[in-house]
Amino acid sequence: MTLKPARLLLALIAVATAPAFAQNIAVVNGKAIPTARVDAIVKQVVAQGQQPDSPQLREMIKKDLISREVLMQEAEKQGYSKDASVKTQLENARQAIVVNAMVADYVKKNPVKEADVKAEYDRFVKETGDKEYHVRHILVDTEAQANEIITKLKGGAKFEDLAKQSKDTGSANNGGDLDWATPSSFPPVFSDAFVKLQKGQVTEKPVQTPNGFHVIKVDDVRAAKLPSLEEVKPQIEEALTQKKLQAYQEELVKKAKIQ
Repeated sequence: MTLKPARLLLALIAVATAPAFAQNIAVVNGKAIPTARVDAIVKQVVAQGQQPDSPQLREMIKKDLISREVLMQEAEKQGYSKDASVKTQLENARQAIVVNAMVADYVKKNPVKEADVKAEYDRFVKETGDKEYHVRHILVDTEAQANEIITKLKGGAKFEDLAKQSKDTGSANNGGDLDWATPSSFPPVFSDAFVKLQKGQVTEKPVQTPNGFHVIKVDDVRAAKLPSLEEVKPQIEEALTQKKLQAYQEELVKKAKIQ
């Protein structure tokens, strides 16, 4: 069976144009919207766990892209793409997209090592310490005031009563209570003073910080409840990744010729 010339011509046109239509979801006023744009958005939506790939999702994205294309064409017709402010925003967006692509590739090629994560966790444990302290304090303006409080405590006065005069209004009405915490939660000069105390003891001398003079009491001591490596591994990996990126950026800036 042979096709007549007219039908043969139509068949050839159909074959030739089929791939072009397959590559586009729509053509708006002569401007094609490629199917690849839908695929990219679907991939992103699925990766973020918003919803699974489906014909309904693709149809919704298609309609959105068509609407955006119509709006874009109208905006360009009205000259908004030539506006100085819009050009600046476009350039900022372009830089962000390009830089983010480079950063993502750098992170992929330079992953954080397990040994580095373990070392960082061990450093955290060492700095945090293996004990928690239930601490109270009274904060006053002068060393003389602090010494007077210490004298009164030695004479039998209750710490909770004297704490009412503390400058730290957050704890004054609660007996100076700072709750349970590890030494690393406080300034070194403050924590260095109370880690030497036994349960129930008060500092013999006032402890000076930028806030004033402290009289510190340790109510109790217990083993610290630190998170396991697995619990904090994602946070450590993120922190080390950011540290790598910061070093990479600083290295590039150092090599750049800046006038």
